[in-house]
Amino acid sequence: MKTDIVCVIDDDSIYKYTILKTIEEVSTVKKVHVFNDGEEGLEYISNNIEDASALPDVIFLDLNMPYMDGWEFLEMFSGLQKGLPKKIVIYIVSSSVSAVDIEKAKEYSTVTDYIVKPVSIDDFKKILEGVKEM
Repeated sequence: MKTDIVCVIDDDSIYKYTILKTIEEVSTVKKVHVFNDGEEGLEYISNNIEDASALPDVIFLDLNMPYMDGWEFLEMFSGLQKGLPKKIVIYIVSSSVSAVDIEKAKEYSTVTDYIVKPVSIDDFKKILEGVKEM
């Protein structure tokens, strides 16, 4: 699976800056969509549900955001995923080290991994390269 489109759903401006700079270094990524909460990300996916070329290959999802958090996003996304024309890989990227959160994330088949912030540039590169190999 190639990684052409990445979606970042997070309200932390420092994290978003870091991940955008990292993604710029990965030449296979052609487009990055950044959303401040789950509702914005879900709306984008819903609006493009029939256009596989517009949908992200990977979503980096924060859990703790205002308005619609990551958990709410996952619940709504789970209902949409069956109708999607391609598989979307989701990584939860959160500052929460709660064992409850980590275990809850494992309950979602759409979640590939749970990564605790801060995430190094090398870690992001490995994740994006790993997605390409899926």
